[in-house]
Amino acid sequence: MRATITSIAHWVPEDVYPNSFFEKYLDTSHEWIFTRTGISERRFLKEGGTSDMIVPAAKECMAKRGVKPEEIDCVIVATVTPDHFFPSTAAIVQRKLGLKNAWGYDISAACSSFLFSLTTAVKLVESGACKKVLLCGADKMSSIMDFQDRATAVLFGDGAGCALIEASNDESMGFIDSILHIDGEGEPYLHMKAGGSVKPASEETVRNREHYIFQDGQNVFKAAVKGMADVSLEMMEKHNLTADDIAWLVPHQANLRIISATSDRMRLDPSKVMINIDKYGNTTAATIPICLSEWHKAGKLHKGDKLILSSFGAGYTWGAIYFVWNMND
Repeated sequence: MRATITSIAHWVPEDVYPNSFFEKYLDTSHEWIFTRTGISERRFLKEGGTSDMIVPAAKECMAKRGVKPEEIDCVIVATVTPDHFFPSTAAIVQRKLGLKNAWGYDISAACSSFLFSLTTAVKLVESGACKKVLLCGADKMSSIMDFQDRATAVLFGDGAGCALIEASNDESMGFIDSILHIDGEGEPYLHMKAGGSVKPASEETVRNREHYIFQDGQNVFKAAVKGMADVSLEMMEKHNLTADDIAWLVPHQANLRIISATSDRMRLDPSKVMINIDKYGNTTAATIPICLSEWHKAGKLHKGDKLILSSFGAGYTWGAIYFVWNMND
C-alpha cells in the first residue's frame, strides 16, 4: 500500500507586515532585508495561538475532501510553537475540531517538522494502523521572535498548512521515499536559550531576553545550503531522476539564497521552484504545506508531477521527500 495527500489547504493571518514596518524602529531597510533574504512581507497573528491557525486550514482541508471530523483517526501537529508545553497542540486541535475518534501527537523538528511528520503519517497509513491522518504544519513564530533583534526579527512569519493523508488509489503515485537526517552538533548555532528543563524560565532569563530565537546566521546558512542541496541530489540519484524529470522543487522557505543555491546544485530551471517567501517569510513547519496548497489552488500542480520536497532546520535537521502528485487539478 502507498499513501498520498488527498487534500490540502492553508491559512495565514490577515495582518500584513511589510519590511517598512521594521524600518520604523530598527536600523534596517527594505533593500537590506530583501537582497539578503528575498522577503518583502510576512503575516503575524495578533491574538490566539498555533491551534487557532490550524483550525481554519484543517476545516477547509476536510471540507474539500468531504471528510467528516469523526472519520479522522489520527492528528499530527508539526510545530516548534505549541500552544502550551503540555498538553500537545494535537490534543487541542482534536478538541476544537471535534475529532472524537482521533488520537495524535506533536512532532518538533524545527523547519524540517513537516517532512518528518509527513513521513510518519505516511507510515501510519501504509502499515494499516490509520486510514485518515490529518497532518498539520503550523507555527506562530512571532511568539518567539525578538522584535528588537535586527538579524532575526525580519526573517519569520506566522501560518498553517494542513494535508489529509490516505491510501493512494494508484501504486505508482503518492509518497515514494524519504531521506531524513539530524545532527545535534548544530544545536549551538540555532536554538532558544531558556524555557526548557536545562534553563527554566526565571526573572533573569526574561531580563536577558533568552526566550527568543538565537541564530548564528553564517553557520546556519552554510549548513543549510549544503544540507538541502546534498540530500536533494541524493534523492535524485537514488531514483535515477534528472532535472527534466522534476516538475517542482518544494523547498523550505528560509532564505531565497539558500533556495537558489539548492536549485542550482540540482540544475533545475528557476521556473520549477516553488517560492513564496517574499509574501510570508519563514513560517517554519508551515512553509512546505502552504506552498503545496497555493500551487494546487492556482492549478499549477498536476497529476503525475514528480516533486522533491526539501528542508533544513534547527538541530540540525534536514531531509528530502520524493513525491508523485496524484490529486486532480
